[in-house]
Amino acid sequence: MTDAAALDTARATIRGLMARHRVPGVTVAVTDAERLLFAEGFGYADLAHRRPATTDTGYLWFSMSKIATATAAVRLAEQGRLDLDAPVSELVPEFVARAGDPPRLRQLLDHTAGAANPLPVRWVLPADAPDADVDAFARRVLARHGRARRPAGGPARYSNLGYLVLAEAVARVTGEPFTEHVERALLAPASMTATGYTPRSDAEDATGYVRLPRPLTPALRAALPAGIVGDRHGEQVALRPFRVAGPGYGGLIGTAPDAARLLRLHLADGTIDGSRVLSPETARAMRTITTPGRPFDLGLGWFRRPADRDAHPAFVEHWGTGGGFWNAMRLYPGLGLGVVVMANTTRAYDHHVLMTALTAAFAG
Repeated sequence: MTDAAALDTARATIRGLMARHRVPGVTVAVTDAERLLFAEGFGYADLAHRRPATTDTGYLWFSMSKIATATAAVRLAEQGRLDLDAPVSELVPEFVARAGDPPRLRQLLDHTAGAANPLPVRWVLPADAPDADVDAFARRVLARHGRARRPAGGPARYSNLGYLVLAEAVARVTGEPFTEHVERALLAPASMTATGYTPRSDAEDATGYVRLPRPLTPALRAALPAGIVGDRHGEQVALRPFRVAGPGYGGLIGTAPDAARLLRLHLADGTIDGSRVLSPETARAMRTITTPGRPFDLGLGWFRRPADRDAHPAFVEHWGTGGGFWNAMRLYPGLGLGVVVMANTTRAYDHHVLMTALTAAFAG
């Protein structure tokens, strides 16, 4: 049952955070294992046209995409098509190990494969870039950074490159492009119809913003590929629509209610709307934090900060942050709730306070 007063408090909390951190637009969604409980947009998806943020607004997911990648990979493992304990090199020989035991595919999932984590600032292409260009860019990144930085099996060290390698392994074992496999094997069964790897043409996607002093605008233009930085709107600099070059680690674009459907699948131990995508054992294993690390402790995709180990109620989460967008989605298994927040701002805000306020409205 919804606590109306607590929900009003949550709305006030969201608006207060937006004002304090100067966030143009936010969309939130709350789900349990059976249905969407709440979704609402706040502020603006686009400042130039005063287009409001709504539940239909699409945001770049950035690293929240890793949960989709991980889900697709463990689903293939359940089907006997992908051996998570096999060496990475059997499928992706471009990933060169350091001395010691060879990295295993499972270690890409929990960030213990020793992969480097180069800053992906320029790993973007214009929104109209064809899939072939995105794939070619990802291959160049792998060729440049494919040598492991540390021996496999040590503490978890978060790596975008590791999930780029994992996506390549999925593509090679299935014989189909990674994006097509995820869309067919996960997004379609989960009815995530407003989410994919290419910008939508219906003008519902949010414009990403960077809050930046005017004298630093030339530096932003120099840091990003040509054509990405757009016009200034007060203290906010708009980013023109772009694609992330590396769909496995950060390429999804979609809505908060669709992200809540992915949360619902995991809350329901692998099922959604009567369709089973994962076994209960696999879904639970993904959210079981087994590997300490920095800056996160890891499960098979899901993580939490070491500072949150004793949080009550307990949760696991994944963030999705990059140029123009700052998102997070969180599972509270003990409460049977999932919360997602998506915002078109580059700077961090206190998503924990926001999520705590939302769960208070639905945890009773």
